[in-house]
Formats: sequence, structure tokens, C-alpha cells
Amino acid sequence: MSQTLTVRRGPALRLTLGLTILAALILTRIVSPPTGEAGMADAARDFVTLSISVVIESLPFVFLGIMLSIVVQTWLPEGYLLRRLPRNPVARRVVLSLLGMLLPVCECGNVPLARGLMARGLTVAESMTFLFAAPILNPVTIMTTYQAFGWDDGILVSRILGGFLIANLVGWIYSRHPRPESLLTPRFQDTCALGDHHGQPTGKMRRSAVLFTQETSAMLPALFVGAGIAGLIQVGVSREVLVAMGGNPVWSVLALMVLAFVIAICSNVDAFFILSFGGTFMPGAIVAFLVFGPMIDVKMLALLRTTFTAKTLLQVTLVIGLCSAALGLAVNFLV
Repeated sequence: MSQTLTVRRGPALRLTLGLTILAALILTRIVSPPTGEAGMADAARDFVTLSISVVIESLPFVFLGIMLSIVVQTWLPEGYLLRRLPRNPVARRVVLSLLGMLLPVCECGNVPLARGLMARGLTVAESMTFLFAAPILNPVTIMTTYQAFGWDDGILVSRILGGFLIANLVGWIYSRHPRPESLLTPRFQDTCALGDHHGQPTGKMRRSAVLFTQETSAMLPALFVGAGIAGLIQVGVSREVLVAMGGNPVWSVLALMVLAFVIAICSNVDAFFILSFGGTFMPGAIVAFLVFGPMIDVKMLALLRTTFTAKTLLQVTLVIGLCSAALGLAVNFLV
């Protein structure tokens, strides 16, 4: 009994600590004078503002993803999703990558949803394919990208096709891994294993409540840490340096990829953010920003760390980064 209480208190303690930090940041921002010697330093004030904005922007999608994860794990009949997927591994990953078109969830909410899909029986490679394709192929992202750029310079088409191809490439690479379970953290391996054992709460409502607590306690602290890192980097990185690289076909791509990693903005609205850079940066750089950012940024890595090992995330970041850069360079030189 005492061991069970300890296990349950751990996530609750992390969640309480994360919410306390967030509340402290918000309170500090509210009570701090906007000007004057008594106010915070500009850098500190910017850090708090940027960190809070990332959290507020991400929270609705994180909770939406958690709710969808609970539906997949608890309310869908056993094997309902798996039975409707093609048997061929390549076709399965293609269908899963297109599943994002049915779900208006950005990258923040896709992490808990992908965790739920793996707990329900999807392989690591299949879940990765969905995880990296869905933020780009979801209907809200496609619509906002069209509203921002239309058909100009092939940005919309390059983003959709690039995201689809890169996600399926990542899925194919990890489908060849001899020990896919080693890609997951021990904690998440235990979570998946628990799904196969008895002793879980009886009743769908009680199980949903337990899953909500587990996923929230895993996701929110990671989100707060990722938002803090994003705010810290944004304060420290000079945008003037990034803009100075905008006219070079190679450096412009790399500069906007760095910006995408740092800014950690939601894929549903990132097209409007980067639109203001359209007159300075080349189209390929914008495409690289719109493809790389939804798949890999500091906030996303913090969320993914709840599920995948650090080695796996380093490998994935390298693969996606190289592919995004190649896509951006191709648009710059060929379109």
C-alpha cells in the first residue's frame, strides 16, 4: 500500500510544482511595474512574458490531446483502430500520417495522443509517423498556411509534401530498428506494460480519471520546462543576426530553422508569425521553418522526453533537421 501511495504522489507532486511555478511567473508579471527602477530588468520581463505565452498557447492543445488519448485508450473498443489499418507496414504508416487531417491538434496535443496510440498497440515507428506528420497535415495548419501564403512560391505545397515525406521517412527508419522498445523511456515502458495487466481501475469513468491524472502529470511539467527554455533562448538569441542572413540561400534556411527551434510556436499559427519575414527571407527558408518547427523545437523536445530516450531524440532531431534543410535548399535553388 505504501509503495502505491508513493507512486501516486510522485506525479501529483511534479504537477503541483509545475503549476506553482507557472502561477509565480504570472503573478510576477502582473505585479511588476512596466517601467521604472523598481521593475524587472527588460530581459527578465521578456523571459517571463515569452514563457507564459508559450504555455498559454499550448495548454488548450495539450488538454485536447490528453482527452483524445483517453478516448483511444478507454472508450474505443479493443482493437477498433488497429483492425481498420492496412496490414502492409508502409501502407499503415501512410494512413497514420494522414490521420492528422481528421484531428485539429497541433504538435503539443499530438504527444499524449501518440502515447495513447502506443499504449493501444501501435508500434513505435507507426506512432512516430503520426506524431511528426499530424502537426503539419492537420486541417487548421493547412488552412492558416493557405491564408498566409496562398499558392505563392510553392510554400503551401512544399510544406504539406515535405512534412508527409519526412514523417514517413522517420517511420521507415525506425521500423528497421531491431529493439524498438529500447527507444522508449523506462517509465513509459512501464506505463504500456500496465495496460496488459489486471489491477487497473474498473469502470471507464474511473480509468479515464486515472489516465487524465497520469498524462497531465507527465505533460504539464515537461511543457513548463520547455516553455522556460524557449523563453530563455529567445531572450538570449539576437534576431538581428538572423535577419542579416535572410538573403543568402543557404544561411537563410539555417537561420530560420534555428528560429523555429527557439520560438516554439504552435503549428496552427506559425504561418502568420513567419509571414512578416517573407520580405527578408527566401521561400526555401520559410518552408524549412514551417516544416522543422512543428516537428522539433525546444518545447516539443521537452514533451517528447516523457516518452523517448535522449539518444532517440538526438537521432530524430538530426534526421528531421537534415531533411528540412535539404527541402529548404531545394526550394531556394529549384523553384
